[in-house]
Amino acid sequence: MKRTSLWRNGFFGVAALLFAVVMAVSAGTAIAAKENVVKIGNIIPLSGPSASVGVQNQYACDLATEMINNAGGIKSLGGAKLVNIYVDSKSDPTVGVSSAEQLINNDKVNILSGCWNSAVTYPTTQVAEKYGIPFIVPVSVRNTITERGFKYIFRIAAKDAWWARDQFKFLDDMQKSRNVSLKTIAFVYENGDWGVGMAEQWKPLAAQYGYKIVLDEPYPSTSSDLTPVALKIKKANPDVLLLTSNASDAILLNNTMAEMKVKVKAIVGTGGGHADPMFRKNCGKNAEYMFDVVEWETDLGKAGIPEVNAEFKKRHGYDLAGESVDAFASVFVIADALERAASLDPKKIRDALAKTKLCSGPGMIVSYDCVEFDETGQNKNAGIVMVQYRMIGDSLERVSVWPESAARKGFKTVFPMP
Repeated sequence: MKRTSLWRNGFFGVAALLFAVVMAVSAGTAIAAKENVVKIGNIIPLSGPSASVGVQNQYACDLATEMINNAGGIKSLGGAKLVNIYVDSKSDPTVGVSSAEQLINNDKVNILSGCWNSAVTYPTTQVAEKYGIPFIVPVSVRNTITERGFKYIFRIAAKDAWWARDQFKFLDDMQKSRNVSLKTIAFVYENGDWGVGMAEQWKPLAAQYGYKIVLDEPYPSTSSDLTPVALKIKKANPDVLLLTSNASDAILLNNTMAEMKVKVKAIVGTGGGHADPMFRKNCGKNAEYMFDVVEWETDLGKAGIPEVNAEFKKRHGYDLAGESVDAFASVFVIADALERAASLDPKKIRDALAKTKLCSGPGMIVSYDCVEFDETGQNKNAGIVMVQYRMIGDSLERVSVWPESAARKGFKTVFPMP
């Protein structure tokens, strides 16, 4: 099938595009009312417990949008520019639903995207499906988001079943390669859809791999004191601690466990708060040797990562994270579909998205080879990487350690945790 895309004349060098971004005036601030535009409605948490990751996703989407617009916009639509409209979900499902209604009916957006929190994404995508408006889900991992027979919903990230699967595969590999015995496991997680959904995936896998569950502890991510949770972990004394947390609670719980000298053989996060740059900044050495499962890391060695990450870091003072990379890539997926649809008709955009096979171009700095959706709208190639927090000199870094093909050269995984 002949495909028309932003990159049909060959791969635009990432460095050249970033130079254009720096030299050009930001498209989002200079678009006249009558200019040819494509409106993308972004519903993300810009306040509340998930605000940090929401802001990072906004920054990533803005960078991708500038790169696309400065490269000529959507050529099949006469050079139409992408315009991001952001609405704060406040991590509240009710706000997410009402925001989708507003963006569709009042702002007349052509595409929706969001919402980071699975609890918000799940009902909000129902609104998009009802109106027949394409909805791109960069990050939210709840399995059932793409398991309802919907036709207008497309997810970039891996679903939570895949994250849980690879957490246990990693632990199994470590036991075999390091001759370490892991017999007991604890689950500690925020009590929203995301955390509860992950715990539901962990339980059968724990049985499958022969673990005894010694603690199953949900908690509110808005907690200001997680000492009782840390005490329960210390008393249960598990070999493995699996965590699912937002940024503020990930920082609080990690530092509380360090103060209380909680010792386990392996602590494994699930992205989210543990992947947030604020976690690294606020935990420092307290987080050394813990593991985190994510979609992406800066040291993967893929073409384009250093240039894009350097530009992002220059603007915002910290590295891209796996979830902001999903958001970055999602804008290029949208642009690719628009080029092939050559129309703003929602059905034609939807059909183009369904036929996506995006394997090259400046947006493909992801850890896997291609974005390609299955019949449910799930990106079937979404990948997972295990990282370990390590002190490199005076700074805490996230080092890719698993699978072997993604591991940073010259580093050996420290397992079990000292």
